[in-house]
Amino acid sequence: MAVKVLVVDDSGFFRRRVSEILSADPNIQVVGTATNGKEAIDQALALKPDVITMDYEMPMMDGITAVRHIMQRCPTPVLMFSSLTHEGARVTLDALDAGAVDFLPKNFEDISRNPEKVKQLLCEKILSISRSNRRVSAYSAPAPVAAPAPAPTSAPSSVTSYGSSAPARPAPAPIPARTHAPVSSSPAPKRKAYKLVAIGTSTGGPVALQRVLTQLPANFPAPIVLIQHMPAAFTKAFAERLDKLCRIRVKEAEDGDILRPGLALLAPGGKQMMVDGRGAVKILPGDERLNYRPCVDITFGSAAKSYGDKVLAVVLTGMGADGREGARLLKQSGSSIWAQDEASCVIYGMPMAIVKAELADAVYGLDEIGRHLVEACV
Repeated sequence: MAVKVLVVDDSGFFRRRVSEILSADPNIQVVGTATNGKEAIDQALALKPDVITMDYEMPMMDGITAVRHIMQRCPTPVLMFSSLTHEGARVTLDALDAGAVDFLPKNFEDISRNPEKVKQLLCEKILSISRSNRRVSAYSAPAPVAAPAPAPTSAPSSVTSYGSSAPARPAPAPIPARTHAPVSSSPAPKRKAYKLVAIGTSTGGPVALQRVLTQLPANFPAPIVLIQHMPAAFTKAFAERLDKLCRIRVKEAEDGDILRPGLALLAPGGKQMMVDGRGAVKILPGDERLNYRPCVDITFGSAAKSYGDKVLAVVLTGMGADGREGARLLKQSGSSIWAQDEASCVIYGMPMAIVKAELADAVYGLDEIGRHLVEACV
């Protein structure tokens, strides 16, 4: 049965082009279009699509507000279109927080210049997220729609560098729990003096990382590296967002950064991140031959070489199998591998690859992982 899609955008050109691209795939059916957020809600309720593509900036009601309403009234996987700017990144992260599953850059030039590449990527995204868990769980626990938070009027404060004499951070606001209890298939972890915690993720990862990292105390005893599949324009904004929400420090990694307890370094988009035995981070140009930039396998592999059995690697929600081969190297070195459970994943791809390869030492629900990290690291 074809995947039913609702296309939402105030641009007639973009609605037509997206509809044409999707309709050319025999596995996809465009069942309707909408020109603003209010129409999107009405069409979602009437047509019950399997996936919604959503623009952000529209008249009457913006895309983020529409996503919040849709997640409350008829949870449906939403693919956001975003501009590749710092502001576009901020808006996209807000949309993911509101309940959207994934995003694609909205680039009119690419649609005109590389139609086959755009068609393949868009159709693959639609088919993949149609199988997501968005319909069965309030994954991101979206905020009430009656009073959406106003946009800040001042520019975000800069990220404080690690080790400065910044004042103690207040505890982050609690994130609402999932609507059903996570199903854990593993006992609580054993304590160990890990030299590094490495977390890899893709689709659904921004919200998943927020859930995990906000549970960690400021004095978390191990350094952390984060590998999230994300464009280059987005990772700095994402690191800044996490830094404001978490007790630990979070920053976009730069070449030569030193791994420190209580500091999480996020791999920059479009590049590769490796760690060495001296506790330093190496940032390398993204290799066009690799599907992922950054790539979880590369970071995990370097951690296996540098830290042997002293790494705790965690693979969270995401499409594909990135992280599996790097986890294999870590496993051979004696390190520990955790995977997120299927019930709490948006897309059970990367964790499933770990479990099927019999590399997982533990499988935990998303809301268990942060607590177990605190228990495991000494």
